[in-house]
Amino acid sequence: MPKPLVVVPANETVKALQVMIDVLASKKAIFVCPPAINGVMPKFDPTPEFVDDQIACVVESSGSTGAPKRISISLTAIEHAATAGQERLGPAGQWLLALPINFIAGQQVLLRSVLADTQPVMMNTALPFTTEAFFRSANLLSHTNKYTSLVPTQLAKLVAACESDNELLETLRGFRAILVGGQATALELQERARALDLKLVISYGMTETSGGCVYDGIPLEGVRLKIAPDGRLLIQGKTLAEDQDDWIFTNDLAELSNSGKLVILGRADRVIISGGLKVSLDRVEYLGAELPGVEELSAVAITDETWGERVGVCYVGSPEVADDIANQLAALLGPAGKPIRVIRVDKLPKLATSKIDTISVSKLFSKETM
Repeated sequence: MPKPLVVVPANETVKALQVMIDVLASKKAIFVCPPAINGVMPKFDPTPEFVDDQIACVVESSGSTGAPKRISISLTAIEHAATAGQERLGPAGQWLLALPINFIAGQQVLLRSVLADTQPVMMNTALPFTTEAFFRSANLLSHTNKYTSLVPTQLAKLVAACESDNELLETLRGFRAILVGGQATALELQERARALDLKLVISYGMTETSGGCVYDGIPLEGVRLKIAPDGRLLIQGKTLAEDQDDWIFTNDLAELSNSGKLVILGRADRVIISGGLKVSLDRVEYLGAELPGVEELSAVAITDETWGERVGVCYVGSPEVADDIANQLAALLGPAGKPIRVIRVDKLPKLATSKIDTISVSKLFSKETM
């Protein structure tokens, strides 16, 4: 029997939490649209009044490398992802919401709060993330078991601030687990965070898997992984949004260790062929972000008549290092990985999820050649 699909603006987190109670009771489904502005609903593509009875939520993917799409997730899948994930993290507790709820990671925080029968502390995610706001919100948590979910850029800001803020550091150490996902988390950042005694759990997943379905390289209960002949990761199991008996192809190149631990090598569409050699743009970004004077960096492909594709780099940081970036990356990656164009910006274009908008970054290089 069809059930109503309730539309909630992303900045109405309390209403979304209330609707999530009915979602778990299978009375309603939820679609979280972009934030309302001064009480006026935003423009978005129409949604149906009713959806199939098994649907819990309709979620729009971030569209970081392509057009956004809506994915219907069953109650069975999203509830299994929430419960299996919580079991892996530890006993149920209280969550701090620091991510937008119009994406799957934010909705998982609300869902786990309802399942735990605890009131989450909800940051105003319509505003830019700051360490000060996180600190204030974290100190409103009262449960023994404290949890939060972050993206790597948020974690990086918190780790950097901890170098001069002992109160923030002690607050972060008070979390039983800090779930980090949404995009690749640089190993250097993981090491810095763990050196501070922060209890990180690195999550891998996507909207199609109801959010994170692999924690610290180990799949959640009921999730199976395998590697396709072309090196891409395939996933099957109870957290799949649609057919749980099917294998879905991801766009990530991966390996499985002898113990079954997942190692992500980079996105298949983020590997270019430059002069006949493969170059991982994710690898360029990882190495580039570690260079002196670089605060943040994005790498994209640039079409080249001779090489086929070359690397273009856009970064935030000191203007004095612009000329050095290409040479230092060439020393690390070889001539094929040397950026042929370097652009400095005050800030990188971001999506609502805090992911870098690679499509907008690519357009910066197109404008430069006009």
